[in-house]
Amino acid sequence: MSKYNITEKKNKVQANPVLMRATVRDELQKGIYQCIVVEKKYKEPGYNLKRLAIDLGTNTRYISAVCSERFHTNYCGLINAERIREAKLLLTTKRCSNLSTEEIGEMVGFNNRQSFYGAFYRHENTTPAQYRKANMAVQVPEAK
Repeated sequence: MSKYNITEKKNKVQANPVLMRATVRDELQKGIYQCIVVEKKYKEPGYNLKRLAIDLGTNTRYISAVCSERFHTNYCGLINAERIREAKLLLTTKRCSNLSTEEIGEMVGFNNRQSFYGAFYRHENTTPAQYRKANMAVQVPEAK
């Protein structure tokens, strides 16, 4: 008998997929994109799946199903991908060179340094500081 009580991880199979018409899925996809990407609500640290569902007049299960099917990730993955995308831009622009990586993390919606560094590393396989150092030579021109 082993020292630890370890059981095999069971693969979860969604027994009852969410049933929605394609037009509803299309509308939700547009709404999610509008709220998250265009309106940049990902910058609000308290913005969560429940608030998005309220904003779109639907429920969290529908949002989760559309994120999974259309964006190939879950809600948190979608939010963090947008935050990391913007953080990468800010880390390499000259006008933000005086800001610390922690300040940039806060600007894009992360609550603390650890969550920013963890998410950034999972997406880019490098830390924000290493990314900045490697990419400052290839600076993005400033928008006028």
